[in-house]
Amino acid sequence: MSGLEWLAAVTSALGVWLTGRRTVWCWPVMLLASVLYGAVFAQDHLYADAALQAVFAALALYGLWCWLRGVQASGQVHIVTPTVQTLWRDTGITALAGLALGLALRTVTDDPMPLSDAGLSAYSVLGQIWTAKRYRACWVLWIVVDVLYALLFVQRRLFVTVVLYAAFIGLAVQGWRQWRNVPARTP
Repeated sequence: MSGLEWLAAVTSALGVWLTGRRTVWCWPVMLLASVLYGAVFAQDHLYADAALQAVFAALALYGLWCWLRGVQASGQVHIVTPTVQTLWRDTGITALAGLALGLALRTVTDDPMPLSDAGLSAYSVLGQIWTAKRYRACWVLWIVVDVLYALLFVQRRLFVTVVLYAAFIGLAVQGWRQWRNVPARTP
């Protein structure tokens, strides 16, 4: 439990909390959290998760751009309901990408859990994309991913991060509750 892990955890929790409140300030905070957690994961040899933080940093910029285009006069962003076909297509492509990345990690790295690491990383990218696009379904995906990540981090003995992901589960449930009754647009 390093000071860096604590700082990354607090910054990440703040970013998710701000996301639930539909404020564009969540994205600069998430950018900082991605940089901090990139360092934490690299130190623990979770290479897919470290690389994922670089992707998250780029997606934070994308999310900021998307949310600035969907902001209401109140300062909150519009919510979007994607089609069922979009949800199935995205989850299917993500499963294939996670499998491919997991096989690559198993072959070329010393990642102790390559398929779990890669699958969770792939679905985290999808969650971040859905969040950037303001899809209400992002919260359901985050709940599932966060539960599975908490289990991974218990095995890796990253206990501060386990606590963070337990908090993420609660924040994702809260985000879902806050977004579920907001009138949504179709993409």
